[in-house]
Amino acid sequence: MARINPISTTEAPASVKAAFQEHIQKYQARITNMKATLGKSLPSFKVYMQWYVLYEELEKLVGKRMASFYAYAVSHATECPLCSTFFRKIIIESGEDPDKVVLSEEDSELLRFGSAIGQTQGHITDEVYQAVARKYKEEEMLLLIAFAGQMIATNIFNNVIETEIDDYLIEFMSPVKSS
Repeated sequence: MARINPISTTEAPASVKAAFQEHIQKYQARITNMKATLGKSLPSFKVYMQWYVLYEELEKLVGKRMASFYAYAVSHATECPLCSTFFRKIIIESGEDPDKVVLSEEDSELLRFGSAIGQTQGHITDEVYQAVARKYKEEEMLLLIAFAGQMIATNIFNNVIETEIDDYLIEFMSPVKSS
């Protein structure tokens, strides 16, 4: 059960309803449990929705496929069930198995980079950094790092709040591994 419940979209103040409507129209996105919870603090909602701006730039830089895998790698590393499941859904619906993916060495290095940022709160080794920095310009590295930071902020928010996984995501949850 979530520590803070989402705001009811029917009972939300007019300013929140307007922000939700603008978000839906601009990004063709739904108001998820996370977004409805953020709606209880309109400034928080607006800041966290800047994630979309970075994600669009990430897609331009690495392509849709790798943007999804990069976000998944960061979310998985920070152990965020909600965000990991969201990106599992995107990956699965694109026809791939996120647990059996085939990647080039460059793509693997990118995912190691994102995963390392998530696992170590950004204290990554020079080896991991340089493997990616050889391919990307400084401004592109900044985008990769900023997106990972925004993704981690989203992961932390959902982990602290214990945001419930939206019904439409349940079937995409990672299988529980038995020991």
